[in-house]
Amino acid sequence: MAGNSQRRGAVRKSGTKKGAVVGSGGKRRRGLEGRGATPPAEMRTKHPAAKRAAAKAKAAQARSTARGGAARPAGRKTDDGPELVLGRNPVVECLRAGVPATALYVAVGTENDDRLTESVRLAADTGISILEVPRTDLDRLSANGLHQGVALQVPPYRYAHPDDLLDRARGSAQPALLVALDNISDPRNLGAVVRSVAAFGGHGVLIPQRRSASVTAVAWRTSAGAAARLPVARATNLTRTLKDWAAQGVQIVGLDAGGNTSLDDFDGREPTVIVVGSEGKGLSRLVRESCDAILSIPMAGPVESLNASVAAGVVLSEVARQRRA
Repeated sequence: MAGNSQRRGAVRKSGTKKGAVVGSGGKRRRGLEGRGATPPAEMRTKHPAAKRAAAKAKAAQARSTARGGAARPAGRKTDDGPELVLGRNPVVECLRAGVPATALYVAVGTENDDRLTESVRLAADTGISILEVPRTDLDRLSANGLHQGVALQVPPYRYAHPDDLLDRARGSAQPALLVALDNISDPRNLGAVVRSVAAFGGHGVLIPQRRSASVTAVAWRTSAGAAARLPVARATNLTRTLKDWAAQGVQIVGLDAGGNTSLDDFDGREPTVIVVGSEGKGLSRLVRESCDAILSIPMAGPVESLNASVAAGVVLSEVARQRRA
């Protein structure tokens, strides 16, 4: 009955006074919070889908090698696979340039700004998947963790075969105009050369399979999207490919500050391959011996040499002028 203090539980025990008591400080509550959306299966290395994708890429590389072609680029990885562009500025620049991305990853809880807003809008307008993933997933995928909460997945570039590159050039109305790169290791130089070749009516770019910059997202961004319109081929042996092209009636012209032929005396109206070496090392010995002539660009100032991509642009501009005339 009411007020029966003899009933068990009716009398308050000592030490149970209501009021502030020691608690967890909200740790258990935060521990129960969700961790965001589950990342795509291809991003989870132990998932069967990721293993299938890796096996498929390896089989594609084997087929390409069997046909005599070159392997596709791997970005910063050692095997074929998509490349991740990290950081808000690089991501929005790639999207502006029309890089053929497949997915845009945004970390859960990322603070919004104009760059992120534009990236999401550009991705949505072009049909790129926009996925919200835990920040820890982007931390694992970046070497230094400086992804700023956003990453863009870019598929491997599909290189052309050197023979297909020359056949495409011969099928055009103008004489073949190709550019080969020797010892160019900066992807920004590669992207700039691709952009210049496309601007001056060239038909393609040839790069070595080893010890050379590849068409990564950095090269895509520098080319301002020209890499989507101009084929880039990879040669297993650059010297042998140049000799094969020379045997088919194409003149091979190297660029070097100490060349024996001035650009003013050069006739670029014939089918031509312009070979560009690095600013530091220049042309390798075997490549130089494969050239029919070595061009030098006359300069009025005290500058000894030009950047590789700038030198290529100057020569391409002169060849385009001669062909227009």
